[in-house]
Formats: sequence, C-alpha cells, structure tokens
Amino acid sequence: MIRKNKDKKRRISSGPYRKKYCRFCKEKDKEIDYKDIRLVERFVSDRLKIVPRRASGLCAKHQRRMAEAIKRARFLAIIDYVKR
Repeated sequence: MIRKNKDKKRRISSGPYRKKYCRFCKEKDKEIDYKDIRLVERFVSDRLKIVPRRASGLCAKHQRRMAEAIKRARFLAIIDYVKR
C-alpha cells in the first residue's frame, strides 16, 4: 500500500510568525568580542557546535564575525572544542 501526501500530518502554527532580528544590528553599541564568554557561549550548541543563522537570528555579516570569535576563543582555550 502506497501512502499519499494527504496522509501526512501538517504542522499547525500557534500564532503569527515573528521574524527573528539581528541583535547586533538593532543595538549598535554591542560588539562581538571573543573574550566575552557569556556572549560567545550563547551562539554555541550543547555539543559545542556553532549555531546556524536560522537558529541564532543573526544577519550574515554578524554570523561570520560570531563564527570567527568562537574560533578564536577555542584556539585560545577560552571555550572547549568538544564536550568532555
């Protein structure tokens, strides 16, 4: 028996979609700094991978800078490469 598309469950949204915004574009005074551990760790997953743009909500420019800051923090042993 072959299942057709109508058998699949559809996701029902709970409300209107709220667009994510880049917090660094909105708040111009904030800067991305590899020494700011709290900020850098917010953009790293529980498995210490860099969170993608669609999940972090950053624009392309700030996502590249955040990835660079995470890599610098890893290189200087401020944050780990892998979870222990």
